[in-house]
Amino acid sequence: MESTPLDLTPELTATTDRLGREFMLAILEVETARHPENIEALAELGHAYTREGRHVDGLRIDRKLARLIPDDPTVHYNLACSLSLLERPDAALDALEASVRLGYADYEFMVKDEDLAALRGDRRFEELLHSLTN
Repeated sequence: MESTPLDLTPELTATTDRLGREFMLAILEVETARHPENIEALAELGHAYTREGRHVDGLRIDRKLARLIPDDPTVHYNLACSLSLLERPDAALDALEASVRLGYADYEFMVKDEDLAALRGDRRFEELLHSLTN
């Protein structure tokens, strides 16, 4: 017997997607409250907050991760993204420089990352990009 796919309206699809994101956020919030040093759950929660436009919450998580694992270049990169999204370019560039110093080297991603859009054209950002190509 052949089944047919559900034909969901765009409104129902959007509602279902929103409810799924809210459910995932709730699970991650409970997990990180119970296990405040669960790095993987914290990282997922930070990403989820950012995807939902909750940049202040994302920044709070990224700062916590930077305290928990201060030598991780990706953590500092994500911190830079959160700061950039909140239009704090000097602090974002400090975090981005720390990320590169710790080994972050994905030039192509950094150039295209929309989270860093507020830094484009800044002399420090351009110098940092240039350092990755040399």
